[in-house]
Amino acid sequence: MTHTAPTDLIPRPRLLSPVPPGRGHFPLDRHTPLDARPGTEGVAHWMRSTIGAATGLPLAPGDDADHRIALAVDPALPPEGYRLVVDGSTIRLDGGSAAGVFWGAQTFRQLLGPAAFRRAPVVERNEWPVPAVVIEDAPRFSWRGMMLDVARHFLPKDGVLRYLDLLAAHKLNVLHLHLTDDQGWRIEIRRHPELTATGAWRERTRLGHRASPLWDERPHGGCYTQDDIREIVAYAAARHITIVPEIDIPGHSQAAIAAYPELGNTDVIDTTSVKVWDTWGISPNVLAPTDNALRFYEQVLEEVLDLFPSRFVHIGGDECPKDQWRASPAAQARIAALGLADEDALHGWFVRHFDRWLAERGRRLIGWDEILEGGLAEGAAVSSWRGYAGGIAAARAGHDVVMCPEQHVYLDHRQHAAPDEPVPIGFVRTLEDVYRFEPVPPELTEEHAAHVLGTQANVWTEVMDSQQRLDYQVFPRLAAFAEVAWSRLPAPADRDTADFERRMGAHYARLDALGVDYRPPGGPHPWQRRPGVLGRPLDGTPPNV
Repeated sequence: MTHTAPTDLIPRPRLLSPVPPGRGHFPLDRHTPLDARPGTEGVAHWMRSTIGAATGLPLAPGDDADHRIALAVDPALPPEGYRLVVDGSTIRLDGGSAAGVFWGAQTFRQLLGPAAFRRAPVVERNEWPVPAVVIEDAPRFSWRGMMLDVARHFLPKDGVLRYLDLLAAHKLNVLHLHLTDDQGWRIEIRRHPELTATGAWRERTRLGHRASPLWDERPHGGCYTQDDIREIVAYAAARHITIVPEIDIPGHSQAAIAAYPELGNTDVIDTTSVKVWDTWGISPNVLAPTDNALRFYEQVLEEVLDLFPSRFVHIGGDECPKDQWRASPAAQARIAALGLADEDALHGWFVRHFDRWLAERGRRLIGWDEILEGGLAEGAAVSSWRGYAGGIAAARAGHDVVMCPEQHVYLDHRQHAAPDEPVPIGFVRTLEDVYRFEPVPPELTEEHAAHVLGTQANVWTEVMDSQQRLDYQVFPRLAAFAEVAWSRLPAPADRDTADFERRMGAHYARLDALGVDYRPPGGPHPWQRRPGVLGRPLDGTPPNV
């Protein structure tokens, strides 16, 4: 049975030291009680259902003073911080909140070795030795996220729940769900049922990059019922993960227009002929700037707010072509009536409307960095994807920022320049490249850097048509990203990549136990390749798949 040395932990903890000599290890066995003090009951439940299931140990409630695991909240610690002390007689895990205790429990699980990441015991063991250690740890950022695009390729509910477990195992605490786009609408809205009856399904799907001549002629789609969403949100909350929903406005809206043609620019095109898009890129079909469209999306968001308690609601706001507005007499009349300068200002009017609407309901708008172009209300936040520039401008203007530049943390981008990478698109970003990513640009002063809430890795699924393909693109790079988001690492040039790669040797065994179909360090397995399915040429240009 392989166990993990304390020095093999990912993310790397802030402080780690051995206990006094002679303490050795803690013998975890079937008689070890789990003493959960007030506020830690949920963590105890998680430990019994995961660690208990993997080890076959009951971890029964109890407070044996001489041989126990003791969980407690210590308000003197940072809210998500924890202190884990393992000696020969006791395992004591304190956190600044239940979340801190939970992240400490993730570290404890790693100390037990990769077998603790399975769903049932591999072998019968009477005792699991836990290395004696003292760990004090806390995250660098409050927003440590992954954006998962379920609009381009639908991921069934069980797959989302599985990814929540994978995020939790890496101490990530935000799942940004991209729920709507040109290629599909994935959330049930009871007031507007055609959004899923029509908008959740496309007739066929482009295989590979949008220049590919290949098609999958099978219909593709799916959606989450409102009860599915409630289950996902509750499952995430039990793991101290916040779900941030994204409903795209006013671009990337072709699926919605296919379901309700009156949402489109009806004086420019025949919107009744619009279908859910079957290819990739940026659709020209955008929302019309009408009171009807505003009210329609207010009604959508009313149901979204009932389902998601997240303080932030993402409205997209990116890649909105203005051609239809330029050609539309109705849009031009709206620009004139509002006293706006041009179509870019009309885009800003859309964003500011929903910024105010969300603020009136105690929520905060967040959008991709294009929302800066029309001017932002005070409470809006920015997801900076087109490099650092948008995030720098937003932070300097006093807006909160989540850094997710495509050049560094788009996990749909290829992991190697070799020709056997499956459907290779975008920039080459290796495991080491992601490990050297720095979320806070040096151009920011300390005052402005305080507006960087954190960072997020984005996973766009145009070329990820299965859970296997999703795993391949996300892992192992998400492990490197998780350490960047959690740990206070040196400057990128000074980071110890050799030590990280050494620790990944232990982490691959954890991923194996979790059933993750990651990219091996030496390149893809034969079954992971996709010969003949075109990606984007290796020309160094920014991708727009």
